[in-house]
Amino acid sequence: MKISVYCNNIGRKLQVEAGCSLADIAAGISDELGIDPICCRVNNKTEALDFVLYQPKLIEFQDKTTGSGPRVYTRSLCMMLYRAVAAILPGTQLTIEHSISHGYYCRLGGFEHVEQSTIDSLADYMHTLVERDIPYKRHQDLTAEVCAVFEQHGLMSKARLLRTIRELYTTYYTLDGVPDSYYGALAPSTSHIGVFNLKPYKKGFLLLPFDPTDPSRPAQPIEQEKMYKAFTDYVEFNHIVGVSDVGELNTYVQHHRAADLINIAEALHEKALARISDDITARYRDGGARIVLISGPSSSGKTTTTKRLAIQLMTNLLKPQMISLDDYFVDRDRTPRDNTGDYDYESLYALDLAQFNADLSAILAGEEVELPTYNFATGKREYRGKRIRLDEGSILLIEGIHGLNPELTSHIPDKMKYRVYVSALTTLSIDDHNWVPTTDNRLLRRIVRDHKYRGTSAEETIRRWPSVRRGEEKWIFPYQENADAMFNSSLLFELGVMKDEAETVLRSVPYDVPEYAEAYRLRKFLSYFLPINSSLIPSTSLLREFLGGSSFKY
Repeated sequence: MKISVYCNNIGRKLQVEAGCSLADIAAGISDELGIDPICCRVNNKTEALDFVLYQPKLIEFQDKTTGSGPRVYTRSLCMMLYRAVAAILPGTQLTIEHSISHGYYCRLGGFEHVEQSTIDSLADYMHTLVERDIPYKRHQDLTAEVCAVFEQHGLMSKARLLRTIRELYTTYYTLDGVPDSYYGALAPSTSHIGVFNLKPYKKGFLLLPFDPTDPSRPAQPIEQEKMYKAFTDYVEFNHIVGVSDVGELNTYVQHHRAADLINIAEALHEKALARISDDITARYRDGGARIVLISGPSSSGKTTTTKRLAIQLMTNLLKPQMISLDDYFVDRDRTPRDNTGDYDYESLYALDLAQFNADLSAILAGEEVELPTYNFATGKREYRGKRIRLDEGSILLIEGIHGLNPELTSHIPDKMKYRVYVSALTTLSIDDHNWVPTTDNRLLRRIVRDHKYRGTSAEETIRRWPSVRRGEEKWIFPYQENADAMFNSSLLFELGVMKDEAETVLRSVPYDVPEYAEAYRLRKFLSYFLPINSSLIPSTSLLREFLGGSSFKY
C-alpha cells in the first residue's frame, strides 16, 4: 500500500510504501536532500531515522547542525564514549556531569585524576567505532526487565529512575552489544558522529562535540575557572544531601521528604547570599564597592537575587538602592534587530546607554534623579515619579543582563564596582549519562513566567528562545568570568515543583507549528520528575519569581 508523505526539504509530496522507514525515504531522495540526515521531524516531532511510517505524514530531515540535530549528535556521542569506557576500563563508572567550557565534563569512578594516556585510549577506541559504522539499536521491553539489564551492567542510576516513574515499558539502546538509555532519538550509526575530541580537564576530562561555528572541527575549550568552582560546590552539596540524580529526587518525594529538601536548598541560597553580602560590605568599608552589578542570562533569577541580596546588605547596616537596566530599554521602534529580524533585546545597544550613564553619574555625584520605568506592553519608557538619591551608607544595586559588560560602566573605576553573576547552574542529573541542561531549566522558568505575567504563549517563548540564546552567547557569557562572585540560582527540587504548571502550558502549543517539537521534548523531559506541591515553597524563594506568590514586589 502506498502512502503520501510531504517532505519540507524538497517541497513536495512523495508516494512511498507503507511500512518503510525514514532512512529508506532519505536514501531514495539523497540527491535532492543535499544533507546527511541524522534525524527527522515527523509531524513536528523529532524521530530517529529507523521510525516506520504507516500513515501520511509531514516530514523534515535534519542534519547535525539544524533543529534537533545537535542534541541527537551529542546523545549519540555520549553513548560512543560509554561504549569506549566499557571496553577500555570494564566495570568503571562513567559520569557525564554537566556542560562547561564548550564541552561536557566527565568523571571516571575510582579515578582521582585521569591520565592523558587513558584519555587517548578512549578517543582511539571511539574513532574505531566511527570507522566500523555500528548501528545504534533501539529496543523496547518491560521496565522490570530493562532495570535488570541496567543493574547487571552497573547502571544503577538508570534503574533507580525507572523504578520511580513506574512506566510499564521502557525504550533503551545497545551499541555494539552494550546497553544504555538516552531520552531522545539517536543517530542511525556511529559513522555520523565523526567530529569530536577528548581533553583533560580538572579531575576528569571534557567530551567536546563539533564546533557550531565550524562543524568540521571539534569545539575548542575555554577557561571557566569560576564557573567550574560554582558547579563543583553544588555537586558536592548534592552528594551530601543524597540527591545527585532525578531518581534520588523522586525517592525523596515518594518518602514524603520533599519539604526537608526544600528547606535545605533554600538555606543554601540564603547562606550563599550572606557570604556575598559580607564580601561586598568588607570592600565597601575599605573604600570601594559603591556599585553592585548583578548580571546573568534570561530567567536566571536576577531580580529576586537582587532583592534578597539587598536584605542581606541591610543586615550589614548598609542602605541598598536598586536600579533595573530593563527600565533603560530604548523605545521598541529603536530596538536593534538580530539576523532573523527579531528584536534583539539581548544587545547592549537595546539600552539607552547615554541616558543610563548620565543618570548614574548624577546619582554618584549625590544628586536626586528620577528613574524611568519601561512599559513592556507599550514598548515605551515612562516616568512615574520614582526618585533615587544616595545617602551616607547607601550602596547602589544595578540589575540587568549587561552588568558585567565593561562598556556599560566604563567610566566607573573598578574599585568602586562589585560584580555578581547569577545563573541556574543545574547540577542535578537525570542519570549518570544524561544531565539536566541549564538552558532547559531557564527555558521552563521563562515559559511559565511569560505565560503568567507577560501574556506570552509557550509557542512564542519557544520561537524566540534561539534568538535569546544567540544574544547570550554574544553579550553575556563572554563576561561571566569577570564576576567577583557567582550565585547559583538553581534549586534541586524546582523541576518537580514546575512540572505540573509547565506541562499544562506546554500542552497549549499546537501540533501544526515547528515549536511543537521543542514543547514535546520538554514535556517528555518533565515526565521523569515526580510532582512536588508548590505550597511547600516559601514566599521568599527565588522560584516564586516565576511561579507567583512571592512576598517581593516585582
